[in-house]
Amino acid sequence: MSKKALPTRGQLERNLSQGVQSLYREQLGHQPSQITSSIQGNRVTLILEDAVTQPEQLLANQGEEALTQQVRSDLNAAIKPLLRELIQEILGVEVVDLLSDTTLETKRVGIIAVLAEPPQCRSSGSAAKQPTHKAS
Repeated sequence: MSKKALPTRGQLERNLSQGVQSLYREQLGHQPSQITSSIQGNRVTLILEDAVTQPEQLLANQGEEALTQQVRSDLNAAIKPLLRELIQEILGVEVVDLLSDTTLETKRVGIIAVLAEPPQCRSSGSAAKQPTHKAS
């Protein structure tokens, strides 16, 4: 593959954010308001804002915190294989570990993917000052 054909790290991060946003919309019927993606070597971090669904919020507001946590845990477990597949497809690298957690109070989901190796990408000029990318 020629160096020109490789995407930049920013393009990969943007594609990840958009792909995860679509996955959540399709699978959970709920789209996070914003997703921030960052690729650092063989690690990927994703922060999903407003990722808690309306039914989960309703349960939490009714004092059903334990049930809400169980529902969220089950949702995270169900979507994990799809997330792994999506990340591998976009980055072209095997995901060796995928961790996630949700904070119901802030409605955020944090995801960390550990990759077998850093994804191939070309430099976009000033790699030291490259921002993380968001989908909103």
